[in-house]
Amino acid sequence: MKPKSGFHPLAASDRSQGDRPRIVVLVGFMGAGKTSVGQVLSRRLDWRFEDLDDRIQAREGRSIEEMFRDSGETGFRRAEHAALRELLAEIGSAPQVVALGGGAFGQPENVELLEKSGAAVVFLDGPPEELFRRCEQQPIRRPLRRDAEQFRELYQQRLPSYLAAGWRVDTSGKDPETVAAEVACSLGLQ
Repeated sequence: MKPKSGFHPLAASDRSQGDRPRIVVLVGFMGAGKTSVGQVLSRRLDWRFEDLDDRIQAREGRSIEEMFRDSGETGFRRAEHAALRELLAEIGSAPQVVALGGGAFGQPENVELLEKSGAAVVFLDGPPEELFRRCEQQPIRRPLRRDAEQFRELYQQRLPSYLAAGWRVDTSGKDPETVAAEVACSLGLQ
């Protein structure tokens, strides 16, 4: 897939053959497969992988559901930003794949951190109905997933932010291995 206009600090047309991204950040809505695709992609590239939500929970000593309940979404977003800042500061020369939570890329302060890092940001997309079905099949309790109508509305609210990513890969009906291969190919990492 060609990079879209907008967020693409390492767009394919701007890279020399040997200049590849060191950080690949996967963004998208709940159920898009950011974690599972990120794990497959990191194995495929022999890069480290980190799910930002896991880091947040480890830093805070509680689940995301507990953070939303106890501190609200605002408190969670502060913890999320601090965890992203910390993660990006720790990345040295070892390349890394990072999966962000569904709302992280909609926060301007997080977008700014990612722009400064030179990360290649990839939007994993799919129809809201399919994403909702995937979430229903997962054991994870998601504080912002209530019913199908609310889910679709939240997807539509976040879509403009996601579309600012440098690349978009459609995950509809695809397994994580196929999506990871498309991401790697899109970024010239094959």
